[in-house]
Amino acid sequence: MQDTILSTEFSSSPDLVEKLYQYGITKNYHEGDIILDENASIRSIPIVMKGMLKVIRTEEDGREILLYYIKAGESCIMSFLGGMHNEKSIVKAEIEEDAEILFLPVDKVSLFIKEHPEWLDYIFRLYHKRFEELLDIINAIAFKKVDERLLNLLQKKSELTESDLITITHEQLANELGTARVVVSRLLKQLEEDGKVKLGRNKITLLKTTN
Repeated sequence: MQDTILSTEFSSSPDLVEKLYQYGITKNYHEGDIILDENASIRSIPIVMKGMLKVIRTEEDGREILLYYIKAGESCIMSFLGGMHNEKSIVKAEIEEDAEILFLPVDKVSLFIKEHPEWLDYIFRLYHKRFEELLDIINAIAFKKVDERLLNLLQKKSELTESDLITITHEQLANELGTARVVVSRLLKQLEEDGKVKLGRNKITLLKTTN
């Protein structure tokens, strides 16, 4: 149904839900599609209705690092902040799992903040969640070894997809971790020898011993 996700998220404000659909534009995307690129103008804010996307930051040397995932019912807080201040995007948003996205024009974001307390609360909750996730990323980069970060990433993907089978390439994992493919391949082989994962062609199965 059209209002399943938004009605759950904004259950106390049917009027807000109606306005989101009235002013928003819904589009469908496939895995790997880019819906927002770095240095692009932010004209609308994406709200994930179905599926999932990931937010990535590219370093000066061209390496990428995964910042966080956005699930159904959530949005990108960096798009909120950049759009409201008329700034260029500093991140890239890529579809992780086939998705349906509702795009809300930036001018409506500020208007809804004034008219609907539930909308402001939604933004604050997103900001708090993303802030904690970014702190986790900083902590992992500063204090954890790459093998720990790799296993944590696989466990996170498994949790998000509710499946122990993860379809992904070594190159994609390397990009999300901000390291080299050969490093990921070597560490995955070690994890397999340790009985923590089972490797296949572009597939990785998390074994129960990792739970």
